[in-house]
Amino acid sequence: MGIQRRTEKTPVRSALLFLSLLLTLAGFTTEKKHQIDSGPPATAKTIIFMVPDGMGLADVTAARIFKNGLEGANLSLETLSNIGYQRTYSADSSVTDSAAAASAWANGDKFRNGEISCHDNDKDGKCEPTPGPTILETAKAKGKSTGLVVTSSVTHATPAAFGAHVPSRDCEREIARQLVQVTGVDVILGGGLNHFISNAINADPCDTFGNFIAAAEHNGYEVVYTKKELNNAVAKSSKKILGLFTPKGKTPELFRINPKEKYRQKEPTLPQMTAAALKTLEKDTDGFFLLVEGSQIDWANHHNDVAYQVAETLAFDAAVQVVLNWIAERPSRSQHTLVIIAPDHETGGFAIDDTGGKYQPGDLVHGAWTTRKHTAGDVPIWSQGPGSEYLGRAVDNTDVYRVMRHVLK
Repeated sequence: MGIQRRTEKTPVRSALLFLSLLLTLAGFTTEKKHQIDSGPPATAKTIIFMVPDGMGLADVTAARIFKNGLEGANLSLETLSNIGYQRTYSADSSVTDSAAAASAWANGDKFRNGEISCHDNDKDGKCEPTPGPTILETAKAKGKSTGLVVTSSVTHATPAAFGAHVPSRDCEREIARQLVQVTGVDVILGGGLNHFISNAINADPCDTFGNFIAAAEHNGYEVVYTKKELNNAVAKSSKKILGLFTPKGKTPELFRINPKEKYRQKEPTLPQMTAAALKTLEKDTDGFFLLVEGSQIDWANHHNDVAYQVAETLAFDAAVQVVLNWIAERPSRSQHTLVIIAPDHETGGFAIDDTGGKYQPGDLVHGAWTTRKHTAGDVPIWSQGPGSEYLGRAVDNTDVYRVMRHVLK
């Protein structure tokens, strides 16, 4: 007897389908999509979108236990006023990658895994049809400043989706070119120096290569490579800053506790980069759009490494507190700033095991994992500010774009 396909109507599946039909007829499934686009919108001059890449709810619990214990205070990200959750599937898979997920946020549409704000419908390396502007590009068109702050390469999938349009996330040299020559994002901070200087031998899949450091300088960027240089650029009120602090991704936060090499002390942390971006972008009286990503929470979960995960989550949470402190400095910021904190997907299928006792502050939880890949489960959203009430429920990741676009003044 052959192996039965999962798509066949097994007795269990048939029973579940029948039960679902009965519940529908009985009125138990009364889903009504919330009308985000209806009614006069609250308006936001500034949107700060913070992404703990690959983070699930158990990651939050693990970090909170380590920092504050089972009965301790919430993390900063848990203090936002609205909590919801989002579906994350992509156009071609139940399990999204970061490219498709971030593109859904940036454009309000579903994309195939690997696509960066680009529908490569014919799979010929061309964006067809030409996508509309991303939420970052829309903000820029409204006269606002824009920023990307990450702990990965600045050309990695999540930041790229907001500031570039390419058929493949692997086109990182083309992404670098677009960020500084086409979109002109005002503040770009993270790793990824290797993708900004290349020749024909190491061109990317989009056949792009060149010296985009020189291009950035020609376009008015101050290019910095250390924490000290970043601080100096902010102090002298540079309007456009490109900070490339490592060849690829930045140094994991775990290694900062006891740095083994001096160069690691020269890098700004995620909270420090966030503070620098805010200090620069706040000078724009029209407001700004800022993306802040704790990129390496995802990398930690790919490695099934609890210590790495907790360190990156706490560094991200410290960046959240920087943002909340900045908002608290002036009452008007609270009124006109939308803050969204949302993972793009969960990674690792992480859960916390029972140890037979109570975890104490400083304890690393005992973790269990189902995979080293992404998973298809829904992930949480925390938000506050104009329009955040729309996100305090079950939504799709494309709805996040709709909320941002609806309130952006």
